[in-house]
Amino acid sequence: MEFKYIIYEKNEGVATITLNRPEALNAFSKEVVEEVLHALEDVKTDEAVRVVVLTGAGEKAFSAGADIKAMIGMTALKARELSFMGEKLCVGLENLEKPVIAAINGYALGGGLEVAMSCDLRIASENAKMGQTEINIGLIPGWGGTQRLTRLVGMTKAKELVFTGRIIDAKTAEQIGIVNMVVPADKFRETVSQFAKDLASKAPVALKVAKALINKGSDIGLESALALEREGFGVVGSSEDLKEGVSAFTEKRKPVFKGK
Repeated sequence: MEFKYIIYEKNEGVATITLNRPEALNAFSKEVVEEVLHALEDVKTDEAVRVVVLTGAGEKAFSAGADIKAMIGMTALKARELSFMGEKLCVGLENLEKPVIAAINGYALGGGLEVAMSCDLRIASENAKMGQTEINIGLIPGWGGTQRLTRLVGMTKAKELVFTGRIIDAKTAEQIGIVNMVVPADKFRETVSQFAKDLASKAPVALKVAKALINKGSDIGLESALALEREGFGVVGSSEDLKEGVSAFTEKRKPVFKGK
């Protein structure tokens, strides 16, 4: 399909989805969410794509969240529909069987931060600002923010951020565990691109299984999680990727993984 609100590109095993509403700080509308979900469907079926980067157009924002204009006169039913729409996107990113990197180039507020937190890894420009700001308009996070933020930073810090609606800088976000790394603004795009390409060179089967195990294991008991890991280890242990990795290691060459 042709995209109006996002830019979708594929290069060297990396699919880049750029939210393309810079005039609205890349806010999420129903149309934006639908286009991102369509792009993710393409990612699922394209074996050449091994890593996804989600970012925002321009230098001001990754995404300022849901379009506030859509909340005017909102009823309980409309609010639940808005929550379901955002959560469908977040779950889609979280459950995608390929790593997703959120490249946070500016503001990631409200739903924008919630979408970023549903990605596997987060790389932020030093200019980035983040916050669960819903409380400031009399709302609460509705796209998983009360849950994913708590899992990332702990209950006490999550309550502080959700209760106050405070916006924090990138370095603070890194210190408390929201982002993986902070990059100088002039090196941001280059660093994200190289990181994504490096990740795309890893064994796809191992990445897929590792992501699933980490996601599922975090919500169950250790004994059950370890049992899942044993099963996953068995799956990866019988893959062609492992045979290629071992051969490359012994032959002192770079492995060429095929995702089988």
